[in-house]
Amino acid sequence: MDLQIEKMAAQEFFHVPVLSREVIEGLAVHPGGRYLDATVGGGGHSRLILEAAPDAQLTAMDRDEDALIAAKKQLGEFGDRIQFIKSNFAVYRFPASTYSGIIADLGVSSHHLDTASRGFSFRSSAPLDMRMDRGQSLTAADVINDWDETELANIFFTYGEERLSRRIARRIVEKRPFQTTTELAEAIAYSVPPKYRYGRIHPATRVFQALRIVVNDELKSLETFLEKAPEALLPGGRIVVISFHSLEDRLVKHGLRNSPLLRVLTKKPITAKQDEIVNNVRSRSAKLRIAQRKE
Repeated sequence: MDLQIEKMAAQEFFHVPVLSREVIEGLAVHPGGRYLDATVGGGGHSRLILEAAPDAQLTAMDRDEDALIAAKKQLGEFGDRIQFIKSNFAVYRFPASTYSGIIADLGVSSHHLDTASRGFSFRSSAPLDMRMDRGQSLTAADVINDWDETELANIFFTYGEERLSRRIARRIVEKRPFQTTTELAEAIAYSVPPKYRYGRIHPATRVFQALRIVVNDELKSLETFLEKAPEALLPGGRIVVISFHSLEDRLVKHGLRNSPLLRVLTKKPITAKQDEIVNNVRSRSAKLRIAQRKE
């Protein structure tokens, strides 16, 4: 795609922040605070933080160039109160005892799903890409076309919690190579029984989740983030993490609880109220957990 078109698409990256009230309360945003948005996306949560405290400072990070281009546009009015960094939060060198609060809004964004060319969704035909950072080499096509049947079955089961993983992997190996998202989704659909094929969710949903997690090394990155981030909090500073599926939430729950630097403030995850779900269906599966660095 032409670079200018790509930039225009990136500028349309829009982020409706989930659990917005709960995030600001959870972070205890205050004047003079310094905050890190480790997954800035389109800048929705960052804007809320900067508006909640007029002299707060914020570092906005994302590994997706499209997200950063959009966030710079959306948040330009805040001038030198905000700093932008292109990085995966797993490799970021967290400065010790720096931030009053850290937020990470995990998983795939609406922009990724709605932008066909990124290859995250099977609703439109697109190359099997799924890279959040398009500077990396591994794509979904590499995994689907090059990995052996056992490896594919294992990742579908482990990261997609797909109970028909072996059957689907066998069909994929028989029919590959695949070039597009819709080709792959169709092959998956016809590898499962009709009852499953026409169920509540498309039979390719869990496989696509698994591929996305593997391509972007999401769970290992999350583990690393949860180990490193607490050191960057000031005493009394808070970390807020929003997850969207059980694999993420389990890591967040145990990562926060097992950190010797943190005190968990949420025994159970905070979820969206009905009024928010009506206005933003993505919030339906969101789970928010909060912890505070010990004094």
